[in-house]
Amino acid sequence: MQCPECQSTHIRKNGHKRGKQNYICVDCLRQFVSNPKPHRGYSDDTKRLCLKMYLNGMGFRGIERVKGVHHTTVINWVRQVGERLPDAYEPETVPDVGELDELETFVGSKKTNYGCGQR
Repeated sequence: MQCPECQSTHIRKNGHKRGKQNYICVDCLRQFVSNPKPHRGYSDDTKRLCLKMYLNGMGFRGIERVKGVHHTTVINWVRQVGERLPDAYEPETVPDVGELDELETFVGSKKTNYGCGQR
């Protein structure tokens, strides 16, 4: 058996880790197991499809029901992709005209005319 770091054959046993024999290299002090399990995770196609479903307006829990991927995992994928996106650019010219929505809001206290707040 060889060390995966320095390819030295001078290794010793170093206890057990998750039910497997753990080894340590005497030369570089690297710890390793003899036959590690392959990385378990979702395929890139599954990630891409879940992100596409999210971009098309599907909710996180809906994606969970359809694909069987936990909603927190999908949220983490969306955050990771969002961090890789470039920041919004600053426009070089400021527009002269702006367009506003016709939404009106009421600011203040409402007077109750019925119910327990009746006067």
